[in-house]
Amino acid sequence: MSSLPAAGIPTSQRRIAFATIIGTTIEWYDFFIYATSAGLVFAQLFFQPAGEDIALLLSLATVGISFLFRPLGAFLAGHFGDIIGRRAMLVITLVLMGAATTLIGVLPAFAQIGIAAPILLLLLRILQGLSAGGEWGGAVLMAVEHAPAHRRGRAGSWPQLGVPLGFLLASGMTALMTGVISPGEEYLQWGWRVPFLVSVVLIVVGFVIRRSVEESPVFAEMAERGKQTHAPIVALFKHHWPLVILAALVFVGNSTLGYMTTGGFLNNYAIAEQHLDTTAVLVAAAVAAVVWFFSTLLAGVLADAIGRRSTFLIGFCLQAVVVFPIFWLVDTGGLPGLYAALVLISTGLGLTYGPLAAWYSEIFPASMRFSGVSVTYAIGAVLGGAFAPMISQMLLEATGTTAAVSCYLLLTTLLGAAATLCLRDRTGIPLGPDHEAEQASGATVFAPREAADELSGKR
Repeated sequence: MSSLPAAGIPTSQRRIAFATIIGTTIEWYDFFIYATSAGLVFAQLFFQPAGEDIALLLSLATVGISFLFRPLGAFLAGHFGDIIGRRAMLVITLVLMGAATTLIGVLPAFAQIGIAAPILLLLLRILQGLSAGGEWGGAVLMAVEHAPAHRRGRAGSWPQLGVPLGFLLASGMTALMTGVISPGEEYLQWGWRVPFLVSVVLIVVGFVIRRSVEESPVFAEMAERGKQTHAPIVALFKHHWPLVILAALVFVGNSTLGYMTTGGFLNNYAIAEQHLDTTAVLVAAAVAAVVWFFSTLLAGVLADAIGRRSTFLIGFCLQAVVVFPIFWLVDTGGLPGLYAALVLISTGLGLTYGPLAAWYSEIFPASMRFSGVSVTYAIGAVLGGAFAPMISQMLLEATGTTAAVSCYLLLTTLLGAAATLCLRDRTGIPLGPDHEAEQASGATVFAPREAADELSGKR
C-alpha cells in the first residue's frame, strides 16, 4: 500500500515500539499483580469464611471470572477502535485498568466490611478484565500497521513483550514486599497493597507516552476515505466466524500453560505443597519472566525469517515435551527444580506468543481488524487461561497427582497445534484498505484452493 506514510522510518518505529511496550507492560503489571496476590493473600483476606480449601478456589476463580468479561471489553474496544481509531482506545483502556488496580489497593477486607469486600473485589477485577480485553488489539495494531511488511513479526513482538515485563514487574514488586516485610501479619495487613497503589504512577507515565504517538496509518487512510465499517463485529461474525474460532484455539494452546505461572497456580503449588520460601518462588518467577521476554523477542525474529506458522509449531512441540517434566522438577528438585521448570515453560511460551500479533493482524480485513484481533484474543483467553489455575487446582485435589494437570496442559497444547495447522501463513500480505478482498480470503486451509493460489501469486 504505497500511501502509508513513513512506515519504515527508524525514529517513528522506535517511538511506536516504546509506546506499545510501556503501555502493555503497565496494563499487564496491573493484571498480574492481582493474579499473584490471589494465590498469596486474597483467600485469607476476602474469602476466609468459606474455609481454607474453598477460599483458595474462590480466590483463583476471581482470576478467571475477569476473563469472561474480556470478550465484552474486546467487543467494545474493537467496535470503537475500528470506528474512531486505535490510539484513542489505547488511552481509555490504560486509564480504566489503572483506576481499577488502584481501588483494589485501598479496598477494605472481609473483616472490615463483610460480604461487600469480596463483591467489590470481584467488580474491580471485572473492570480489569474489560480493560485487558480492549488493550491488546489496539497495541498490536499500532505496532504491526506502522511496520514495513518484512519486519511485522518483530514489530508485533513489541507489545507482546509487555506480558513478560508486566509479570516481571508484578513478581518483582511482590517479592520486594515479602522480602522487606515478613509474609505474615504485616504483609496481610498492608504490605500487599503497595504494589497496587504503585499503579497510579505507572498510569500517568503510560498516559503521557501513549498520547504522544500518531494514529495507525491504516486507520488514518480508512478514516480519510470514509471506509470504516459501522458494525464491524456483525460483519466479523457474519463472514469470518470459523476463522475467529480457529485463531482463538491457537491462543488457547499458549494461554493455558502460560497461566500456570502468571495465574499463580505453579507458584502457589511450590509454596503450599513443596513448602518453598515465598520470596524465593517469586524471584524464580521473575527470572522466568526474563527468559519469556527473550524467547518472545526471538520468536518475532523467527516469524519474519521462517514464517508465523512454523514458529508456532516449533513452540507447541516444545510445550508438549515439557508439560510432564515441569512438575517432576518441582517435586524432586526443590528451588533449582522450580527454576528449571519455569525456564522450560517460558521458552515455549515465548515461541507461541511472539508471532501472535503479526499473524492475527494478517488474517483479518482492515475494516474489521481491531474487532477481529481483539475478540479472537479474548475468546482464546477465556477458553484457555481464564480458569486454568482453578481447573488445575481442582484436578490436583481430585486426583492427588500433578499427572492430571500435565494431561490437561498437553491436551490444550495439542489443540493449539491442530488449530495452527488449519491456518495459512499470510506473511507479507498488504494490510491497507485497498486490499480488503485479498485479506478476506484464503486465511484457512479450508478456503478455496484458488484463493490461496491467487494470494501466493500476488506476494
